[in-house]
Amino acid sequence: MEQKLFDTNVQWIKYKVLKEVIRRAYEGGLENAYLEIPKVISPGPKSELNCCIYKERAIVQERIHMAMGGDKENPNPVQVMETACDECPSAGMLVTPACRGCLMHACQDVCPRGAITIVNHRCVIDKSKCIECGKCSQACPYSAIIAQHRPCMQSCKVKAISINEEDKAVIDNNKCISCGACVYKCPFGAITDRSLVLDIIKMLKESENNTRYRVYAVIAPAIVSQCRFGRITQVVTAIKKLGFHQVVEAALGADITLYNEAREFREKGEGAVMTTSCCPAFVSFVEKNFPEFKDAISSSVSPMVTTAKLIKHSDPTARVVFIGPCAAKKGEYTLAKTGGMIDSVMSFEELQAFVDARGIDTTQCEDTILDNASYYGRIFAKSGGLAQGVAYVAEHLGIEGVKPVAMNGIDQCRMQLSLLRAKKATANFFEGMACDGGCIGGPLCITHSPRNVVDVDKYGNEAKEKTIDGSVRLYKMSMGEDNE
Repeated sequence: MEQKLFDTNVQWIKYKVLKEVIRRAYEGGLENAYLEIPKVISPGPKSELNCCIYKERAIVQERIHMAMGGDKENPNPVQVMETACDECPSAGMLVTPACRGCLMHACQDVCPRGAITIVNHRCVIDKSKCIECGKCSQACPYSAIIAQHRPCMQSCKVKAISINEEDKAVIDNNKCISCGACVYKCPFGAITDRSLVLDIIKMLKESENNTRYRVYAVIAPAIVSQCRFGRITQVVTAIKKLGFHQVVEAALGADITLYNEAREFREKGEGAVMTTSCCPAFVSFVEKNFPEFKDAISSSVSPMVTTAKLIKHSDPTARVVFIGPCAAKKGEYTLAKTGGMIDSVMSFEELQAFVDARGIDTTQCEDTILDNASYYGRIFAKSGGLAQGVAYVAEHLGIEGVKPVAMNGIDQCRMQLSLLRAKKATANFFEGMACDGGCIGGPLCITHSPRNVVDVDKYGNEAKEKTIDGSVRLYKMSMGEDNE
């Protein structure tokens, strides 16, 4: 196992803690996790990451806590580890020593609030007047004025993160949409997702090798972009070696979701406006920031839930674990509208730690071919995939008037929904993805690479069934619905 598997050192440390927790859950020693694992991760005597070995180990203890479930009283899967929070400076607009005391005073001229004065030939910013618009920074010929914001606050597009009296980050659950952007962007890894791996291990163990009940893994199509060590067909085999009875593509549920959403659009009739319901962070964003469009959100459950529903209808005693790149899914599966179809959620990061903790070499696994879904279901993983799919299905079903738009990231979601609010939108079907790039840009991906979209397109093209018809027929037959 090499560190280059991950984008950042923060992910590497998180992985090491998860791997050790999982190993002990199987081999013993979990009861001493808080005492022993910190010494494994940070052997000392000198600290490699913090001011002293004692703080370093204290932070590892917080990581262990999150790896073992975190604060279960907090419904938000994204949580702050206070000890790890480094109290990053957040001075706003800051004048650096690069200020030359020039004669132009462009910074002063562009300031809309008169917050800048020139004192002893140098720029001085009055914080009580500054609105942090950044115009002074853009105007300065020496780039001497910078915006100094905490990475977590800067990454949060819904302003859910604030700073408390101890200079620690605090998440407002009433604003947070659990997108996890702060998880990936925090340079100290102080904001992270709580892990459910111990619950999943318990589920697998109590199945008694799938004899008491069967445990199914539903994998998000974005997984294909994460297979840096071994082919996707080998990763599927590795998942089965962990103890899962069967692996099913969430893209199967995506096919069915496309069909259901196209029909729902038709049923709404003339003047219909719809948004997708696949991304739980986007759905939460609409509910909390554009509540007037709550009724426009598709009534279809997400592909994750649809796939699980299909599994549990054919196997009522089944347990279903979703494996994906999304922090918000760890909250979605607990919602009443999912009907208890999903029993737990595992991230791609956690899957890598799980496989390695169990000593499974993915590159040596045989191939297990999956062919559950169509091209359109598989490309749900990228921004624009759903919009492309619904346009195809609408044409296939003879539904006219569908004008889809792909909203890539929260900023684009806000822009398009604001146009809708102002009655200036040209689209009437809004695909919302909270993460830039779609699910392939999810915060719990192992790696975030421009080639991820290439991998997804290739994976879509490998689908033997190029239309959604096969998936829809399977769903109708399984659910006892009459064909149209």
